[in-house]
Amino acid sequence: MPTINPTDLSAMQLQSYLNAVIAPRPICLASTIDKAGNINLSPFSYFNIFSINPAMCVFSPSRRVRDNTTKHTLENIHEVPECVINIVNYDMVQQTSLSSVEYSQGVNEFVKSGLTPLASELVKPPRVAESYVQLECEVKNVIALGEGAGAGNLVLAEIKLMHINDAVLAENGGIDQTKMDLVARLGGDWYCRVTADNLFRVAKPNVKIGIGVDALPFAIRNSRVLTGNNLGQLGNLETIPGDEAIEAFALTSEIKEVLDATIGDNQTRELQLHLKAKQLLDEGRVEDALMVLLIE
Repeated sequence: MPTINPTDLSAMQLQSYLNAVIAPRPICLASTIDKAGNINLSPFSYFNIFSINPAMCVFSPSRRVRDNTTKHTLENIHEVPECVINIVNYDMVQQTSLSSVEYSQGVNEFVKSGLTPLASELVKPPRVAESYVQLECEVKNVIALGEGAGAGNLVLAEIKLMHINDAVLAENGGIDQTKMDLVARLGGDWYCRVTADNLFRVAKPNVKIGIGVDALPFAIRNSRVLTGNNLGQLGNLETIPGDEAIEAFALTSEIKEVLDATIGDNQTRELQLHLKAKQLLDEGRVEDALMVLLIE
């Protein structure tokens, strides 16, 4: 396993490594404006939400690795501390990429990319009509992280208004994650797309306290069948089922079939029970899976 000291690499080499492994990264398509009224539109994948109260996003127009120059977005924000963060979906990803071209100062990337400007309500920079979610922001601070090539400039932007397209709303008024069709940045020329068929849920512990993997019996923790993810699911349960519940579940038809088929063969029985438990875990039946594993 190679071990790399960042100081041994050029900024471009280090960027290549880090962009590939710290991914996927959400994309902030930021619209800004300078004092003269020139509009700029540019994407940044060094971006995330950092606070809810106040609602704060952070993105970083880094100094160019190639020649250590700063980007128009950063210069505009210093002149007019406002921006709109437009969330990027698949249908606009190619135009978003085009907006990253280093056009001359004063060139409007809305025009170059073909994206549609939409007047904002509180800030001067326009929104991107094609974006499903647009965040009108007031820039609170800009923190320079260095002066060398590749140094970031953290833009702390407070969300003042959020505009959401009806097309991505769920019946309860929230966001339907399956409709957002988000894209994210990887390394090099690579992106990824978040579609309904590659979404999955992970039960959050939240207020509940999971028993932890260490509370599982040795045979379960060292299963030849269960993965680390499976053990994490089991460890997220609040309690270990009692003997009565386990005995009752062992009498159900789906489990009795496994037990009857492995009478007198303890090794095969353990393997089949672990395979059954894994199936149940994949189906989200976590407590049932643990009961199967605890059958003696």
